[in-house]
Parts: sequence; structure tokens; C-alpha cells
Amino acid sequence: MENGKRDREDMEVQLSPRKPRVLLAATGSVAAIKFGNLCHCFTEWAEVRAVVSKSSLHFLDKLSLPQEVTLYTDEDEWSSWNKIGDPVLHIELRRWADVMVIAPLSANTLAKVKKNNLRVAVIIIAGGMCDNLLTCIIRAWDYSKPLFVAPAMNTLMWNNPFTERHLLSLDELGITLIPPIKKRLACGDYGNGAMAEPSLIYSTVRLFWESQAHQQSGGTS
Repeated sequence: MENGKRDREDMEVQLSPRKPRVLLAATGSVAAIKFGNLCHCFTEWAEVRAVVSKSSLHFLDKLSLPQEVTLYTDEDEWSSWNKIGDPVLHIELRRWADVMVIAPLSANTLAKVKKNNLRVAVIIIAGGMCDNLLTCIIRAWDYSKPLFVAPAMNTLMWNNPFTERHLLSLDELGITLIPPIKKRLACGDYGNGAMAEPSLIYSTVRLFWESQAHQQSGGTS
């Protein structure tokens, strides 16, 4: 009797789905001060790892991150590799993640993510740059997996024609935009460009993930 009960419990553990693996990333925007809050939003639902750019560290308080979240920086990309055959961090993180969320996405990193364009290939292959850990992950990303971005920038930067071009490129790549909101910005201006609230980013990603899972299960309840 006891053995039968243990077998059933083991089977339930094996059949229970694992948590989604979410790779959260922050770039150099003052909105990075909310990154700790964003990580807390996701940790109860998902396994979370975090990647931050060097400039985001000017705004981000590392102590605000949940203890269970591992934080990766550019230095980790180089320190983890010594010889041929060693794991390459940006590839390992891309393989690990089920979904990636870049919040905040700065105007600078948005330009780097832009789709390749042969007419301007002289500009580091037209914006498909990979000059830090985060952009290497993006360049190596498997676009069959969801990637969300939540931009944050000054209103005039958001309304700039270059931004429109870059956003069109993201759409062609299948990257999901979580639009900025209108409010008083850190610079003092009032207008559109503030990063969406962490709770909205979390609910958007979770709703998308669960709707996809429902469809893959055949839509059964």
C-alpha cells in the first residue's frame, strides 16, 4: 500500500509541468530602477534569470533583486570562458530561456536590435550589433520563442522617425512590443515614453504564455 502511494506521488511529480524559464533583461534607461520590482513580479510564476547592460547598472540596485535570481553582466560573458569547448554564456542563456523580456529597452539598444539592412551594412551590419552580453543573446535568439520589449525613452526620442523604423524591424522579427505610457518623465518632460508598469509587463507575458500553452494542449480545459 505504501509503495503504491509513493509511486503515485512520484508520477504526479513527473507529470507536473515545470515553471516557464524567463530571461529578464535591462538596458541603460532610468526605468531600470524598476527592474527589481519586475523580477519580483515574475519569480512566483517562473524561473527567472537576469541580464543587464553596463549602463543599466547606473540606475539598477542589485540588492533589490530577489535572492533566487542570478544576475549576469558583461564581465560574466568573458570570465566564464577560458578555452575551446567551454560553455558560451550568451548561447547557454538563450538555450535555457523559454521567453525573453527586455524592460526597459533603451533607444540605443533598440537601434542595435534593428533588422539587418544591406543598404546600410557599413553601420555594423545595420544595427544587428552584438557588442555586449545582452545584444549577443538577442543576435543568437531563436525567434520561434517569444521575445518581448518594453521601451523607455524621452518623448521626442520615442517620436523620432528612426524609432519608427526600428519598431517596424522588430515587428518583422516577430518581437512583441509592450508600448510605453504617457506620464511625467524623469527628465521633467510630460509625454509618451515611460516604460509600462512591471505588473502590466508581467501580466502581458503570462497571458501570452498561458494562451499559447492552452492552444498547444488542444484547447482543452
